[in-house]
Amino acid sequence: MTFETPDTLDHAMARSSGLDTLLRDLTDRAVQEVPGASACSITVRRADRLLTLAGSDGLPSGLDQRQYENGSGPCVTAADTGREQYSPDLTVETRWPGYTRYALSAGVRSVLAVPLDVTDGRGAALNLYAEQPGALAEGRERARGFAARVADAVTTALHLEHRGQSAADVRTALLSRSVIDQAIGILMARERIDPDRALERLRRASQDRNVKLRDLCGQLVARTAEGPSSGPR
Repeated sequence: MTFETPDTLDHAMARSSGLDTLLRDLTDRAVQEVPGASACSITVRRADRLLTLAGSDGLPSGLDQRQYENGSGPCVTAADTGREQYSPDLTVETRWPGYTRYALSAGVRSVLAVPLDVTDGRGAALNLYAEQPGALAEGRERARGFAARVADAVTTALHLEHRGQSAADVRTALLSRSVIDQAIGILMARERIDPDRALERLRRASQDRNVKLRDLCGQLVARTAEGPSSGPR
């Protein structure tokens, strides 16, 4: 297992001035991180209807909305079933005929919709679009990893938004969750233990040292970025 320093989603979280900006930054980052992607959007279910929370630069207008109106399309299926949907070439796709015609007319040739595991049970998906057939094939694993982190961000952001908390609260909560996840990953790789045991070790060290969990994890992440160090005892 390898550990990556926080140089992707964390930067988007830190610089965002609000929920809309944060989610837009995440979709733009997905286009940069996933090979072959030309555009990205985030779909989530609210009050029994799907909507697009954010879309990247270059996302064709109406591409997601057409799916919601017809109740058919890759992001609808991914959000409703929790199963990844991939079409390497829409010119030969038969699952969503109405949507396929519209997407092709908008210049989209390949689509990948990865379900997001949001904790309140509502359906959600990260949708990636490409202008060339097969362009997303090599980026599917990267997209899944990115979606796993986006799910945490979307869950936290929606929860705080529902409670009416400020943009600063959203950023703080997201960054706290991110740095804790990074510290868990460090201990998993270093000690060859599972996530639950890693989190328990961090919590115990936090209590023993009378240090907030986020601060302790931040120290561990910083030391790891600088070079080898021992984990919490």
